[in-house]
Amino acid sequence: MTMMTASIRWPSWGGHRGAGKTMSQSAALPDRAPHIPVLLTPLLAAVAPVSGVWLDGTFGAGGYAKGLLAAGAATVIGVDRDPLALQMAAHWAGSYGDRLRLVAGNFSDLDRYCDAPLDGIVLDLGVSSMQLDLAERGFSFMKDGPLDMRMAQAGESAADLVNSADEAVLADILYHYGEEHASRRIARSIVDARSRAPITTTLQLAEIVAKCLPRPKPGQSHPATRSFQAIRIAVNTEFTELAQGLMAAERALRPGGMLAVVTFHSLEDRIVKRFLQLASGQEANANRYAPARADQTARFDLVTRRAVGPDAGELAENPRARSAKLRVARRTEAPAKAVNPFDLGVPQLSPQKKGRR
Repeated sequence: MTMMTASIRWPSWGGHRGAGKTMSQSAALPDRAPHIPVLLTPLLAAVAPVSGVWLDGTFGAGGYAKGLLAAGAATVIGVDRDPLALQMAAHWAGSYGDRLRLVAGNFSDLDRYCDAPLDGIVLDLGVSSMQLDLAERGFSFMKDGPLDMRMAQAGESAADLVNSADEAVLADILYHYGEEHASRRIARSIVDARSRAPITTTLQLAEIVAKCLPRPKPGQSHPATRSFQAIRIAVNTEFTELAQGLMAAERALRPGGMLAVVTFHSLEDRIVKRFLQLASGQEANANRYAPARADQTARFDLVTRRAVGPDAGELAENPRARSAKLRVARRTEAPAKAVNPFDLGVPQLSPQKKGRR
């Protein structure tokens, strides 16, 4: 494992099909830092005092890493699988010297990126503002661009998925990963449209989805919101990454180390909540006649009993924070334990469709 500061090597990207590659030279770099770290103030308050070595598993524009360093962290290891994130940080990361180390990789492998137990880990899930704001990344249905959605810019794209997956697979993805109740109708329309011509752009897909749903009322989200979320999750195997990342965090933290996770939709939050319930021994027994679980040794203590959301001031400054939820827990001395993703509520596709996670 190689730690990096201002100089960054791009390895082949694990967890994705196809060979690794660098960012497209045509992708424009934003002139300003486009990402406002969500729930940073309550996060720092919940994990205070900040000290020692922390790992930011979703480095993005570096907002959490900067906040942790300013709050007292001796070192922050910034991990991101998006080449653009680390490329954008190269011009300022060196000002922190050895206090900031950048690693190209997936947070599901985060326990491989530290040489000793960590004092804290931060995970900010989902797509970042800078990814949404660049049309050429293909994440947004509000801007026309290639139908891509790959966070690591390698492997199978959203266009590959949309144009090749069986109708039943598409419907399954839309329903389980986006909670889209019109999933079958949308999948049928996608297959019909691609039979005439490949679906290659974001606005093409957004239009197909929108025609399947009622026109939104004022204040309602865009009709394609859930479908784009579902396809992005499938392309980036986000739920698998999350389950593996939570277990890797448990392995990597020292006793007393802090885990802080920020989620942006109910499916992510359910997985994190369930993991912390199981790991803290707080799981409710659905059947009072069932025997008690043999192993109830807490591997985490809950710091936030309920999810923390943004206050009015943060919402005024950053409307994208409206769905964000923060959960924080403290590692105990109990040995780490593997968890079945099914027990975390990770959505399961039908057995014949396991190729799409």
